[in-house]
Amino acid sequence: MVKQNAGAKRPPGMADVARAAEVSAQTVSRVLSGRPNVQERTRDKVMAAVEQLGYRRNNAARVLSSGRSRTIGVVTLRPHYYSGALLTSGIESAAREAGYTVNAAATSSLDTSAIEDALSRLADQDVEGVVLAVPLIHTSRRIEQLTASVPTVTIDGSRTSATEVVAVDQALAACLATQHLLDLGHDSVWHVTGPEEWLEAAGRRDGWRDTLAAAGRPVPPALEGDWSPASGYRNGLVLGRIPDVTAVFVASDEMAFGVIKALHEAGRRVPEDISVVGVDNIELAEYSWPPLTTVAQPFAEMGALAVTQLLRSIAAPGALSGPKPVEPRLVVRSSTAPPRASGGDG
Repeated sequence: MVKQNAGAKRPPGMADVARAAEVSAQTVSRVLSGRPNVQERTRDKVMAAVEQLGYRRNNAARVLSSGRSRTIGVVTLRPHYYSGALLTSGIESAAREAGYTVNAAATSSLDTSAIEDALSRLADQDVEGVVLAVPLIHTSRRIEQLTASVPTVTIDGSRTSATEVVAVDQALAACLATQHLLDLGHDSVWHVTGPEEWLEAAGRRDGWRDTLAAAGRPVPPALEGDWSPASGYRNGLVLGRIPDVTAVFVASDEMAFGVIKALHEAGRRVPEDISVVGVDNIELAEYSWPPLTTVAQPFAEMGALAVTQLLRSIAAPGALSGPKPVEPRLVVRSSTAPPRASGGDG
């Protein structure tokens, strides 16, 4: 029903959306800003026109009319674990170099309504774009609307129809960790996962399982953590009671610290009895005891790439590109070693 002029070279504007939806430009603006005082039927008509026309709101034009904000937003999760703080620091550093400031909106949960609220708060602050540093477990009509009206980059692989993606290859991270332990001679590798709803955790779990399967090794049951050292400690107490465990891949450094503490308390030495590998390579990993072998995620690079992608989206609304993968790197330290009694069958 809505048709674009095939010969027109200019991108569709807000007036085009208003004509197609048979509403005023002011109504289109209210819908794209996520304002609540719009009837659902009207909102649906506007978003249908947005989708059919391929319209992306030109934030640069919007802010020029009221004084350009030179501000981007970032949505983070509270509590803010060390790895998340490193990523935010990378975003802030890259934004500062580009002449932008960063407004943060923290959410205490991953519920759709909480993420909607965080995105709405940033849109109300006239940010020119948003980095979404939390996973989108489920999207919603309002999240789709907000990410269509404000250029958005996600950093964990999840996306809406309008977001750019910057993400570490988490399956590769798990493969590097698991294969390192197999190459040392361990018959199999246990795994402490991150929370099930995080795409990073799912990618690491799948990479671990696939690497073991490809090597023809047994796949032990995964133990679920929640990113916290305390959850690592609880799972470490379980692992310490299983005599056959000689190697563990833990989905984050902070959980790995908890695992190592529990193993020490259980009388299992690291790495003499059990080797441990983490993920992230946070600064404390080098100073744990023993120093932690881990898979480094380049947080500064991820932050800089997310900002670069976001500024491109701000400058050219609607010009979506493919996901930008970032490769992880294995950092070998003293928490891994060959098994004590491998019998030479590594």
